Amino acid sequence: MSVDQSQQPNRFFTWASPRQRLIAAVLLFLIVGSFAGLWLIARYEIPIYPYGCGFKQRYGLPCPTCGMTHAVLAFAQGHIIRSFYTQPAAALFCSLAVVVAFLAFLTAVFGIYFPSFQRWLSSLKLRYILAAILLVLAAGWAVTLARALAQRGQY
Repeated sequence: MSVDQSQQPNRFFTWASPRQRLIAAVLLFLIVGSFAGLWLIARYEIPIYPYGCGFKQRYGLPCPTCGMTHAVLAFAQGHIIRSFYTQPAAALFCSLAVVVAFLAFLTAVFGIYFPSFQRWLSSLKLRYILAAILLVLAAGWAVTLARALAQRGQY
């Protein structure tokens, strides 16, 4: 291999700086710690909400985030299909968190950094990200609401 070939920068990934590796390690720790805590909550059946959902008690319909806790707990236990069935929006957010954790693992442990991913994220506008989050939440609520109305016998 010639010197020119070995010194060409890779457009797909580069080596991470110590600061990038530290940020990735903290992010990885937060995501894995969150899933581990949720797994413990599900494993030992620790009550999270002792009073129930106020929206559901008041209106008799599931709230926009109804089922998210159960879906995230199912995802943390490894029941991914059940998580998508319970609340698709929560399962999608958990799946994205797993992808971010994997990329953070690669950066923190092996020093592999993806500048193309950072360029893509920086090109996104905050309003588009918020709109996408709201759209996913609305779609998840629509599924949960349709399921609740079908159980009542109302279509």
